[in-house]
Amino acid sequence: MDTAYIPARRAEKQRSFLNNENPYPAKPRDMIELGVHGGYHFIIGDMPGIPGFGGGISVRKALGHVFSLRAEYTGSFDYGQDYKPYTSYLGSKVSGNPWAKFGGDQFVANYKTATHALSLDLVATLNNIGFYRPNPKVDFYALAGYTIMAADVDVDARDLDYSGVDFGAKKSDIRKQIKDIRGSLYKNFDENAPSQGNRVPIGRMKDNQLLRHGLDAGLGVAFRVSKRFNIAVEQKFTFTFDDYLDGFNTGQYDASKDIFSYSNVRLNFNLGNASKRTEPLYWLNPLDYAYNELNEPRHMKIPPPVLPDADGDGVTDQFDQDPNTPSGVPVDVHGRPLDTDGDGVPDYKDKQLITPTYCQPVDEDGVGKCPDPECCKNMKAACDLGVLPSITFKGRSVSISDDQQALLADVANRMRQSPDCKVVVTGHAEASKASEQLSWDRVNAVITHLTEKEGISGDRFIFQYSGVPGDNHTVDLRTASDADQGPNTVPPPHPNLRRSK
Repeated sequence: MDTAYIPARRAEKQRSFLNNENPYPAKPRDMIELGVHGGYHFIIGDMPGIPGFGGGISVRKALGHVFSLRAEYTGSFDYGQDYKPYTSYLGSKVSGNPWAKFGGDQFVANYKTATHALSLDLVATLNNIGFYRPNPKVDFYALAGYTIMAADVDVDARDLDYSGVDFGAKKSDIRKQIKDIRGSLYKNFDENAPSQGNRVPIGRMKDNQLLRHGLDAGLGVAFRVSKRFNIAVEQKFTFTFDDYLDGFNTGQYDASKDIFSYSNVRLNFNLGNASKRTEPLYWLNPLDYAYNELNEPRHMKIPPPVLPDADGDGVTDQFDQDPNTPSGVPVDVHGRPLDTDGDGVPDYKDKQLITPTYCQPVDEDGVGKCPDPECCKNMKAACDLGVLPSITFKGRSVSISDDQQALLADVANRMRQSPDCKVVVTGHAEASKASEQLSWDRVNAVITHLTEKEGISGDRFIFQYSGVPGDNHTVDLRTASDADQGPNTVPPPHPNLRRSK
């Protein structure tokens, strides 16, 4: 609902949404996620890997509530050490073979791979659209993408004597014996590894930088700490199109390709002005707004409730005990025609409106069995409309607001139920021509509304617009007594100052 979050290019769509011309709001601006990451990196290849490490930086931007794009750089060091001796090297189609110098002597393969990788991944959030919960605090996601990399692959191909190694022992013992011979499993990589070409003259060793590419796939889970920060754990695999990133191939040239595995922890920060940008959309449940709107509407067009009232007596059918009351007949709160004297004949049929109890029962015209005493021949039911409201106007306006019209609708309903009662409509004015005319305009607006909108006869009002102390912003209504006399309309005192709004 807040247009501060909507960019200018989508402002027209948001305007049409707010005006109920379009049911869909515009997508808001959201923050960009900047992350740093690091963790365990190794190659799944032709020989056992030794724990390496990787790290880097990433930038992620939401495309919507589900998909986002993430670009990242990862630098890594990967190591490997075989536990089997070789006397020949399979892979005649590769360039460079540092193991060939051993001839028929035993050697044990190893490698160190330093990599610079750039990735572009499509990330899919799996759980932020929830039907039974608000915005998520945990984000499960999957990713797929593409990576280009520059890899520097070196090996320790020194002419060392491995004849004393017991290759039938446990791997941990073999590793210890090889370490004693090499000095360290992480050092002394002095020659270029074999490769399938595509070298460039950069890297630690001359002409040993390999330009390669691969496909990414992975899964992760992020934990929201605050609106600005989250922590993620991720497993990512990069399926390369090369089998020599571990410096060795135990099979044929077209054997299975090497795979980078990266298990990492990520610290992610949301960047952007919080007054103009929401959190990244993958942290927002798009149903959250819809459910809140259903619970507490602020934007929906809700028509006023219309309850059926077949006979138009002001009492809805579900409460009306006489749903066929003739038009204009005053009724009680149960929708039954008024019967002032309780003789069983409604007032609109009763030719003797007040029949004493001792004169009842009555005939079909409501006339009792005894003659009317002189005091009651012209007796009328006392008017009792109850306490009537005051109608309030804003500033110098003469327009009646929706709330005030509802009050007048109640007044009209009471007057219908008491057709012999009149109402005094009184305005209040200061000692000035403008104030007198404003008071007249407001009294006239009230009477006009009751006659034209509510159908009350104009001769049932007494028009007063000055001479009575009171609040200048209100028009008071009260039941007229026998002493109240006056016209139901008077000419405007200062026609040139009349207002219409």
